[in-house]
Amino acid sequence: KLDQSQEADKFLFFLFGIATRVLANFRRKAKLMELDELPESDHFQLPEATRRSEMDFLYKALSLLHADQRDALVFFEMVGFSVREIADHQKKSEEAIRQSLSRGRKKLLEILKNNAEYKNSMP
Repeated sequence: KLDQSQEADKFLFFLFGIATRVLANFRRKAKLMELDELPESDHFQLPEATRRSEMDFLYKALSLLHADQRDALVFFEMVGFSVREIADHQKKSEEAIRQSLSRGRKKLLEILKNNAEYKNSMP
């Protein structure tokens, strides 16, 4: 249908979307292969207490987000659901899910940055 398309930019966006997904899948697979090649002792370089405290802080930061943003972020980033699957689950449009993801990421980044500044200011 390329010859029928009246907007040439749509095809360009389509190609960029494909390229982005192919690159993301390649990087994800490469990371998994790297982890498999490392000895078990190298998987976690931080002490258990540090990892646990960082995980606890992440969960606390996630709990400060609006429920829809938190659910969208967890389903998309941690579980691996697609935007369409999340939209079906939450009974919202895909655009609304994308906005929730964007706003949730921004808010989470703000919370995490504030914590980093607090930790750096401690003696």
